[in-house]
Amino acid sequence: MPSQRLSVVVTRRLPEAVETRMKELFDVELRDPDTKMTREELAAAMQRADVLVPCVTDQIDANLLAQAGEKLKLIANYGAGIDHVDVASARQRGILVSNTPGVVTEDTADMTMALILAVTRRIPEGLAVMQSGEWKGWAPTAFMGGRVGGRRLGILGMGRIGTAVARRARAFGMQIHYHNRKRLRPEQEAEVEATYWESLDQMVSRMDVISINCPHTPATFHLMNARRLKLLKPSGVIVNTSRGEVIDENALTRMLRAGEIAGAGLDVYEHGVEINPRLRELSNVVLLPHMGSATVEGRTEMGEKVIINIKTFADGHRPPDLVVPGML
Repeated sequence: MPSQRLSVVVTRRLPEAVETRMKELFDVELRDPDTKMTREELAAAMQRADVLVPCVTDQIDANLLAQAGEKLKLIANYGAGIDHVDVASARQRGILVSNTPGVVTEDTADMTMALILAVTRRIPEGLAVMQSGEWKGWAPTAFMGGRVGGRRLGILGMGRIGTAVARRARAFGMQIHYHNRKRLRPEQEAEVEATYWESLDQMVSRMDVISINCPHTPATFHLMNARRLKLLKPSGVIVNTSRGEVIDENALTRMLRAGEIAGAGLDVYEHGVEINPRLRELSNVVLLPHMGSATVEGRTEMGEKVIINIKTFADGHRPPDLVVPGML
């Protein structure tokens, strides 16, 4: 299938450099304005495209895939997370799925560390006072937070991003602990002086800060449920830059309001943009609009990976970032 005849539909606006390169290489249909496609628009796009380029806001389930046209042969996802695409159903219909792993590792780890500092040092509270004009000057007991050095950080999911978080936290003097499906090799643990916990419950109950860095899968849905959240110390902090579905958001909100958890920093939410309104009322919670990978460099590199996957497929080869069900 020659690349110049390949029909590519992109579901959201991408960085200008990425869109320009796509127009040079493919018969591409770009999204304008930058709004989320409706389910009907997605179905129509899957009818007319050889390649669909969706992102995390597009839910592509088995029912939607059943409406795909015979032309659709590749879903080249713009992003590393793939839980919004039913990969198994796609494969059954002869549709390949690719993603963009690795390129946002450092950016997301930076944001994780930023949230840890923002919550423990009460940065948003200080910012709000300055913006309101209500600051009356320095006082010995004003805005006292906690020192991160010496605190125990429990990382849930020690993949690329979790390991990058560990490196940063170690530089801040934190003690690194982790729970993972598989224990790291000894040399990997030694690099960040990490302690492995086979029991997630035991780790959670002993940590000062919990960082969620695992993907959303059926096995990780509500992994931090009400029972497990209650294991956290009252002085504990939880940070999530991975997937909102990993935490029971209602249970977390109740515990934060009751003072059973000291604070939280969230960049992702269980129900997407429908955030529990009671979370917004809490001064000990830092909420961000899914900014973990939002750097010019990261988003451009994601687009470059999408292009490489499409071009490789168009040239008759296996996309380098092909996703298969066994990887999930």
